Amino acid sequence: MHSISDERNWLTWLVKVRILILMVLLAIELAVLRLTPSPLPILPFLAGMVLWFALSLFFMFLVSVWNEHRLQAMLQVLADLAMVTLVVHFTGGIDSSLNFLYPLVIVVACMLLPRAWGYLSAALAFILFGTILELDYYLVIPSYSTSHPKLKALQVVIFVNLFCYFAIAYLAGLLMSKLRQVDVQLKDTSGALENLQALHENIVQSMSGGVITTGLDGHITLVNRAAQQLLEISEAELRGRSVAGLFQDPLPHFGGDRGDAEVRYNTGNGFHKTFRVRVSALNVSARGDLGFVYSFDDLTEVRRLEREVRMQDRLAAVGRLAAAIAHEIRNPLTSIAGSVGMLSDAPSLNPEERHLLQIVIRESERLNNIITDFLAYSRGKQYRFERVNLIPLLEDTLTLLQHRLTAENAGITLECNFAKSEAWVVADGDKLKQVFWNFCENAVRAMKTTGGSLTVALTERGPEWEMSFADTGPGINSQQTEKIFEPFQSNFEGGTGLGLAIVYQIVQAHEGKVWARSQIGKGTSFVLRLRRLEQAAGGPSLASPSARTALAAAGGGARG
Repeated sequence: MHSISDERNWLTWLVKVRILILMVLLAIELAVLRLTPSPLPILPFLAGMVLWFALSLFFMFLVSVWNEHRLQAMLQVLADLAMVTLVVHFTGGIDSSLNFLYPLVIVVACMLLPRAWGYLSAALAFILFGTILELDYYLVIPSYSTSHPKLKALQVVIFVNLFCYFAIAYLAGLLMSKLRQVDVQLKDTSGALENLQALHENIVQSMSGGVITTGLDGHITLVNRAAQQLLEISEAELRGRSVAGLFQDPLPHFGGDRGDAEVRYNTGNGFHKTFRVRVSALNVSARGDLGFVYSFDDLTEVRRLEREVRMQDRLAAVGRLAAAIAHEIRNPLTSIAGSVGMLSDAPSLNPEERHLLQIVIRESERLNNIITDFLAYSRGKQYRFERVNLIPLLEDTLTLLQHRLTAENAGITLECNFAKSEAWVVADGDKLKQVFWNFCENAVRAMKTTGGSLTVALTERGPEWEMSFADTGPGINSQQTEKIFEPFQSNFEGGTGLGLAIVYQIVQAHEGKVWARSQIGKGTSFVLRLRRLEQAAGGPSLASPSARTALAAAGGGARG
């Protein structure tokens, strides 16, 4: 059985084909009547053809407004049988060359209607054709036939047509039955193929790892959802691009020594990611290699944790070394500084000798400051955790900085962008102020000669507060950025390189995250994230069970 849309399409097609056939028949018959002497009447024939045209147009209108397509098909078959009979009569009856239209109507009935209608239309065609011939033979109606066969010959013609009509109905019905079976099988197969395709597509789209397929030319043809999320770019922007141009490092080659590689990627917002990429051939057995499949996963967090572990190991080793050396150096250094101070008061010194002694005193003080930083770095710190609001801490730090910049006329402007009026955390407020001041101090020192602006922002990032301190200084290279929180990595003249190492210790004690982003010529940004608290009606409440445990353990007291 046909669907509703199929039946409508078949009926529309039938009307169009009928009009085309009528136009061709009309042209042929008019040419025959005009070129050959014939007793056939032109006006009745033209009237019949015009009536048939009118019925066809009516059926075309009926298809668009009436949804009973089965009933319309029956009406069209019956109307066609009647009109064929009329046209056959006007074109000579038994001598008519248009009696081949009956088999066409029978075939149409088999196409549009159940198989029984094919036999019914064959019987009706036999009855109508035989009736016309009988009426013409006995002159009950005007006869346009040029030959007058005997009754037995007439009966033979009628029954031969009867056999032909039913044979055509049988063959057409059998053929349409087979076609309908094939159509059903094709639809079932097509549905199964669509389901299989949808299943495969859902599998690819549901994978947690990123998947990119390319053609043999390396241009992207498919990107799954995980890949779009990892790359932070939509499939529409990726499709058609070269896969090699996405990453900073070369991709692995299929068939090479290694089928995977670690590559770096820059997101649109400036973050750097590290991916492990594997490549395999996109192979179809019947057609060979069609392209390549790149699967990748995000190693950014893994590599960050590895760097933190290495850094903590180095920091611990440096701390132990600093604690051991600092005590050994400070005592003789104090003796040296005291002795040199007494010598500088001697009246017999000339100006050059006095200048040299002042250099020794100044450098001794600087060495003492370095040793003090060593001890501060290596000594266990005491933390007083409590509920604090980050906004007042930031505002206090920036107010002090603004007064200093104004007094020094440094040519540096401050910009604040706080998305919230309150940002609650469990932290040691004084230690966080030390962190904030260190970030601001580094930014000011970076812009000391050129001036610029320092932008301090606070936003909500899921379960954390994110604070950024972005300057417009000269920036630092990627190698320095990776080691910036290690001791003795200062980029400023006279710096010990311990300030950011202490910052890192404080952030680790708060179970937070800190990192730096920088590009040469575009400035540096320090980013700090701390686990946030939700501000409830009765006061701030902890955002996570681990934070509740930390606060309960702190109890407002000290933690080493």
